[in-house]
Amino acid sequence: MSVRSPIKQVPAERPAARLHWVRANIGWCFAVSGRPSKFAVTPVWRALLRLAVGSVAGIAIVAATMILVDAPAVTAAQRAPSWLIQVFDHITEFGKSLWFLVPIAVALAMIALLATPALPRMSRGVLAALAVRLGFLFFAIGLPGLVFTVGKRLIGRARPFVEGSANPLIYRPLGWNVEYASLPSGHAIDAFAAAMAIGALWPRARFVLWTYAVLIAVSRVVLTAHFPSDVMVGAVVGVIGALLVRDWYAARRLAFVLCADGTVRPWPGPSFARIKRVAGQLIAP
Repeated sequence: MSVRSPIKQVPAERPAARLHWVRANIGWCFAVSGRPSKFAVTPVWRALLRLAVGSVAGIAIVAATMILVDAPAVTAAQRAPSWLIQVFDHITEFGKSLWFLVPIAVALAMIALLATPALPRMSRGVLAALAVRLGFLFFAIGLPGLVFTVGKRLIGRARPFVEGSANPLIYRPLGWNVEYASLPSGHAIDAFAAAMAIGALWPRARFVLWTYAVLIAVSRVVLTAHFPSDVMVGAVVGVIGALLVRDWYAARRLAFVLCADGTVRPWPGPSFARIKRVAGQLIAP
């Protein structure tokens, strides 16, 4: 574990101290997340040459997709069988960030409320480690989508068939209309940010996570809610946003470690057995 438990020794017998513990726990979370960086190393993926080559290649691929793929893809999607559309209509609902953010927020609130000095030191440490990881997931999943919820409306790209055609080059910039908020796909941002963030903490789950993210992206095209280039840009935004939050945490030795060669690795977290033991202590009468 990379952080110490923040909770001060407030007498557990004082009911009024509960609010103090909550404030102390919330304040600690913001304090450790905002503390100065401990490293001057730049993560390897952010090397200038890699960013330059990746940016040029990405822009070229997206531009080619807009011109060559977008219109034929959504036109074909209109002819998809009804059963396939119904399947993806259910799948796409799981691409909303609230499926992740609400449980994470509830878990963080419970930790802030229940973590007290009455718990053993080891248990407080387990809760501190969980709070750091949950905080990372909350910001890594929530921030990219929040930023581009505004940005996509300012870009103003028309969704497929909004004006009666599959023309992918219709824009009404600087507006605030959901019909002209196609680029990038918000569902793709959320799904790929979640896949990147959760996979960064638990690498063994990456195959399932990326499969989930790709299905969400495909669903947006099948339902003609977005062009393929919209979900491509959304995927890139989600991944990069989650990586930037991960790097922020790694530079402060929170949940991740930034190695000398620029690679980022997750710190080992508390075991399931320890988490279960702490949960038992919290619900015990």
